[in-house]
Amino acid sequence: MFRGYVQVYTGNGKGKTTAAVGQIVRAVGRGLRVFFAQFIKSKETGELIALRSFGDLIVCKQYGRGFVFGKPTTEDIEAARVGFNEVTTAVLSGQYQIVVLDEINAAVSAGLIESSILTALIHNKPACVELILTGRAAPDEVLACADLVTECKEVKHYYNSTVAAREGIEF
Repeated sequence: MFRGYVQVYTGNGKGKTTAAVGQIVRAVGRGLRVFFAQFIKSKETGELIALRSFGDLIVCKQYGRGFVFGKPTTEDIEAARVGFNEVTTAVLSGQYQIVVLDEINAAVSAGLIESSILTALIHNKPACVELILTGRAAPDEVLACADLVTECKEVKHYYNSTVAAREGIEF
């Protein structure tokens, strides 16, 4: 029987979503079903386009209106909560072996989702579901619940030289 764990990819460096997408590709290669949920992000990203090409092994959803700077709007909070309810249903459904909550840590940090409901989902997930959480500023209580934590550390980034996000590389 498949035993699922909780993986967290956090930190200020690049590569958190990319690590999760790599895990998805590996899982789909072995016939596992995946639910991929992006919080905060609202653009049609390269990873969404690629993952949708795998067909019915992956369900991809976005629950965001863009990155939140400052106080979140009611609409931002509602989009995240609708998404979290759908993700909870997916985790508990038994239909998916892998569930990815991309940028969920950022959603918690921005005040869109309470960390207590995220940790409740972690504690209530079926043993056969691998839960992958990405985003900067993972809350300490989420880190404490995780089985694997990887911190992506920025050493140098071309953003600091005013290089804009590039299609196919950053989105």
